[in-house]
Amino acid sequence: MELLNLSHRAVVPSFDVGGGSIGDLRKDKVRLPFRISDSEKNAVMELLRYTCSGKLTTTDPAFLLDILMAAEKLKVPTCMRHCSEILSSLPMTTESALLYIEHPCSNSSAPEVQRAMGVAKEFLANKYRDLTAFQHEVMNISLAGIEAIFSSNGIRVETEDEIYFFMLKWARARYLESDERREILRSRLLPLVRFSHMTATTLQGILTCTDNDIDHEDVTKRVTDVLLYKGYQTDLAYYIPAGTVPCVQFCGEGCEIKPVKVVGFDGPYPEVIVYLDLTREECSRLFPSGDICLHRFHLAGWGFYLKASCEVDEQGKLHSFGLRLGTSENPKGSTFLAVDCDFAARTKPPGKFVSKLDDTVTFTIDRTEVCYNIFGIPWSTFIADDSLFVKGVLRLSVDLMVVEQPTLQARHYLT
Repeated sequence: MELLNLSHRAVVPSFDVGGGSIGDLRKDKVRLPFRISDSEKNAVMELLRYTCSGKLTTTDPAFLLDILMAAEKLKVPTCMRHCSEILSSLPMTTESALLYIEHPCSNSSAPEVQRAMGVAKEFLANKYRDLTAFQHEVMNISLAGIEAIFSSNGIRVETEDEIYFFMLKWARARYLESDERREILRSRLLPLVRFSHMTATTLQGILTCTDNDIDHEDVTKRVTDVLLYKGYQTDLAYYIPAGTVPCVQFCGEGCEIKPVKVVGFDGPYPEVIVYLDLTREECSRLFPSGDICLHRFHLAGWGFYLKASCEVDEQGKLHSFGLRLGTSENPKGSTFLAVDCDFAARTKPPGKFVSKLDDTVTFTIDRTEVCYNIFGIPWSTFIADDSLFVKGVLRLSVDLMVVEQPTLQARHYLT
């Protein structure tokens, strides 16, 4: 580490730094001192030459990344943009792509840095999209490279099962210490596996395995949610160890949790129909401000929940039956999901599900829950309505169909 003292005469006055310019220092300062490490010295000197000429004298990727990091540290946006443009235009190889994403500057959220990182990650994802053909080569790629490849939608495999088993194989080859291997799988690798696209047989096998390389609590939660979504309640009861309860983080303390039946459809648009039964006694206990939480389910990779509740108007006088629909999680990189909702109840007569309310709602990171008064009647009328409580049971269905979402769906599975 050394203290570098720069005379103001060595710097061009028009060079921008943040909101001002180094030229402004002429008026008040004679020297501009700051500390740099030995490894930063060459990059800083090249950065200073750039301030005088507006040009860089290198196209070496490693050196450009060092300059980019120095430019960000010293708040030199013009040089950051210039470095990013050069790095993004250079011919890419596996080695140079890994150099980009493993460089310390890759942790920066600056757009100029992320632009160059995006080019490198896209190159790796495109080159290794056929996992079967390149599996041996991918085994030798670093953790950062693995994350770039398997974050992509373009990877081509027979089923998502292959991704899961490859992650285990890669981690065992690269991390020999068991605790470190388990943590890498838990925090970095398994979140890249799309469990909702795995086969039920493999999911059930994961629940019963005794593999010490995986965090069984974390994986059991992931698999449980998927089996509940896919409607394998019988399999779930059989395979989950005694005492294991699916995690339902949206329910508060003291909130009753009830199971639901879910039917899922993949096309032409992702859709689920959720069926739930509530007895009149259960509904009566909701008054005046109770909740009944229902097991979580999934749609298009988003985690959803339903809550039956007794709602009160703004004046605190009129109570009514409410059904809350909310999101508990969303896929990485997915910022919104627009859903058509149809709420129906089985009534007497005719003994069939009759639509009570239709709506289209867009869920975002900020908007995670909506509440519906699906019957539009006061609580006292609702609870006494024998046409709704058929043989004492209120039978509801909620049909949710995706109408718009960001492009973050299943990978290209081979058939």
